[in-house]
Amino acid sequence: MEWCRRAGGVSGLLCSMSLLCVLLDIQLDGVLGATQAEIEHHLEMGRKLLAAGQLAEALSHYHSAVEGDSKNYLTYYKRAAVFLAMGKARSALPDLTRAIQLKPDFLPARLQRGNILLKQGNTQEAREDFETVLQRYSDHKEAEEQLMKVNELEELQEEAHATYHQGDYSATASMLERVVEISPWDPETRELRAECFIRMGDPQKAILDLTPAARLRNDNRAVFLKLSLLQYSLGEHHESLNHIRECLKLDQDDKDCFSHYKQVKKLSKQLDSAEELIQQERYQESIEKYESVMKTEPSIPFYTNLAKERICFCLVKLQLANEAIDACSEAHQRDPRNTNILRDRAEAFILNQDYEKAVEDYQEAREFDGDSSSIREGLERAQKLLKISRKRDYYKILGVARNANKQEIIKAYRKLAQQWHPDNFQSEADKKEAEKKFIDIASAKEVLTDPEMRQKFDEGEDPLDPENQQGGGGGQRAWPFHFNPFESGGNFHFKFEYN
Repeated sequence: MEWCRRAGGVSGLLCSMSLLCVLLDIQLDGVLGATQAEIEHHLEMGRKLLAAGQLAEALSHYHSAVEGDSKNYLTYYKRAAVFLAMGKARSALPDLTRAIQLKPDFLPARLQRGNILLKQGNTQEAREDFETVLQRYSDHKEAEEQLMKVNELEELQEEAHATYHQGDYSATASMLERVVEISPWDPETRELRAECFIRMGDPQKAILDLTPAARLRNDNRAVFLKLSLLQYSLGEHHESLNHIRECLKLDQDDKDCFSHYKQVKKLSKQLDSAEELIQQERYQESIEKYESVMKTEPSIPFYTNLAKERICFCLVKLQLANEAIDACSEAHQRDPRNTNILRDRAEAFILNQDYEKAVEDYQEAREFDGDSSSIREGLERAQKLLKISRKRDYYKILGVARNANKQEIIKAYRKLAQQWHPDNFQSEADKKEAEKKFIDIASAKEVLTDPEMRQKFDEGEDPLDPENQQGGGGGQRAWPFHFNPFESGGNFHFKFEYN
């Protein structure tokens, strides 16, 4: 300070300011800087935690060590090791570069950085690191092997791009398999192979490449958009919505992403709402929602096919047999191998008492999915109903639909019972024919007005068939009214119950 005062003028002022800065640096180091003991503690804790696999905790200690001593190349190198163990190669790269800057002859950092650069597809910088190692150690085996991979990668990249521009996408995709093997963190390679798969008509494989590629760049909105569009076209609307949101996180004003987001969000909401309505057994409302789905997205077949399939299902649940058969047949024409549609149409045929066609649909569904228990059980039920219908079909006897209620059944029974009462006929032949019909009518009323018996019949079992009676069917049948015509001789009067 004495010398500064003697200097006087501008020189003296500059001298004083320089000394002040030095004093401030010393004071700040004392306040903010860590002691060597503290740095060593952080390094030791980081080492132990890394060995124990507690990576986040280890990283925290290495952060503190770097802050305490920003000139120690080893600290950067060790923190890079933690980043790599966490799968964060991009975060490790700056630490390895800083370690090399602090100690240019620190070859382990160069070798590690070269390996990362090679996996990222950066052949030029990777080559420089491996060659630097070999200049110091000409027989370094790992550096030699990695340098050979660099040469191989450059040749493959050049050949693959040339083949792609020739339009041979299959050959390009095959070449890129080895490229991806050498440089799995190179987004360009994965994006190129995804484009090949798209042109080859295999969007699922394209998605498998684009999904990691989207995470390999800091701003990859174009890939997120492409991913979302592909998934949308395949009917994966939830995944599509998730990826388009990732694009908007990077830039909420991206016009292409925002436009697609609005479309996906609207359609996804309609589809989810339609399924919720089905879960709530609000089938008519669900039909209306699926009709809206087809209006929202008329261009992509998946959504139209899905909507028609679910409308078919809802109509069956509503027991609208004819409408269901029409809707299911249209859906089946669009998607012939869909077992859900075949199963639902089979149920519609059962509602319509067309058991032969129900059996045919269930048999066709079984060809496509032989392991489905619901299809197997449905086929068995349809076959039982067909067998019964060839004997007696109580619904057809009364002329009522399978979903008829008790009041409708009793009304039909009364009308037919009056029509076929044996006392209405004069000749013996006519009386016998009337007896037979009258017995069938009464049996039908007995079965269909008893919930337990009706359920058995609907499941394909005739509760009045002696073969299904306990004891095997040798006993005499109990008639549902106060007579047995086969014991009454020729002259008898019928008494029956209408209720």
